[in-house]
Amino acid sequence: MNMTAEKELELINGYTRSPLTAEDVYIFSVTLCDNETDRDFERFSTESLEALGKLFTGKTGISDHSMRSKDQRARIFRAYTEKQPGKKTSCGEDYTALKARAYMLRTDENASLIKEIEGGIKKEVSVGCAMGECICSICGKDMKKHLCEHIKGKVYGDKICHGILRSPTDAYEWSFVAVPAQRNAGVTKSFERKESKTTMTIEKFKSLNGDIRITAEETESLKQHIALLENMAQEGKAYREYLTAQIKKYAFIIMPAVNVSAFIKGCDSMSIGEVKELCRSMEEQANSRIPVSSQLSAVKATHKYDNTDFRI
Repeated sequence: MNMTAEKELELINGYTRSPLTAEDVYIFSVTLCDNETDRDFERFSTESLEALGKLFTGKTGISDHSMRSKDQRARIFRAYTEKQPGKKTSCGEDYTALKARAYMLRTDENASLIKEIEGGIKKEVSVGCAMGECICSICGKDMKKHLCEHIKGKVYGDKICHGILRSPTDAYEWSFVAVPAQRNAGVTKSFERKESKTTMTIEKFKSLNGDIRITAEETESLKQHIALLENMAQEGKAYREYLTAQIKKYAFIIMPAVNVSAFIKGCDSMSIGEVKELCRSMEEQANSRIPVSSQLSAVKATHKYDNTDFRI
């Protein structure tokens, strides 16, 4: 999508406080992402790319997703989708890429980065955005909101399962990186959920197919989630031990001749629900054999006292 230099400079000055000239800025093109399946077995729908174009316009370009203000180097002033005639994706769709035009100031600090871009050293980018849906390519369910039995990267019939990213809700930034998730551009994705960072990190491990990269924030969230799971596991272990002790007690009453230790050992292969049901059943049988009653239960008097024994 061609545009005159004057028109591009006009768009750039829409983001500045003081007018810039053509000599003040370095303008370059960048491919942000596309609709091809990436290394995480996810892909953007064509509609998502068009919506992301609007969201990424005006967003800052940084290095390695660093959020420090001093690492802000460039800004997108125009974004658009572009089809490549005759090229198909692995899913059979027309290949479509989200491209952008960006600018940075020609300063001494940016001089080396401009040389690296011109020399083809800095060319891979990754984008940070929030997607509302990740649709399973096999069953059509939203993999982030509904239980889906399919695993990304696995083959079902003649199809490879992957997530189709739809309904973008926000775009954060774009960054120069060494190894992007997408082969032609690169993308780091997040999802709008209360525990999105933890869920996202766990999903990465579930669909692990090589190296993955997680942020410091994701790492901390994952640590907290692991600590919670460990605590729940300890509570579950204590509950199982309590149920097993109860079963052992009831077994002595119901089956005094049976090797109780061997019987209890069989509970190890049972689920907690099965152990709970066995305990309930054995408690009923034990109570039927030795009814529980209070040692101080009331006994009805058989003799009626009416003071006649003391009549004169």
